[in-house]
Amino acid sequence: MEQSAKAANAVPPPEVYRVKTMQVACDGSGEVAPALGHPRVYLRMEPDLGFVECGYCDRRFVLEGGPADKPA
Repeated sequence: MEQSAKAANAVPPPEVYRVKTMQVACDGSGEVAPALGHPRVYLRMEPDLGFVECGYCDRRFVLEGGPADKPA
């Protein structure tokens, strides 16, 4: 399989949200209606990591100015 064909079949990277608090809530909504998302979960970041990922939708929340906050 060619490299370009592999890239076309690759799974897209998860969504990344930059946030200002160490505790966030995720219900999988965003571009979809909340009813089409997943149960709301509350997530807390470890201070030394500076990010947390949702176990349902793999959305990543990154603390602004934290250790995982890198320019796009």
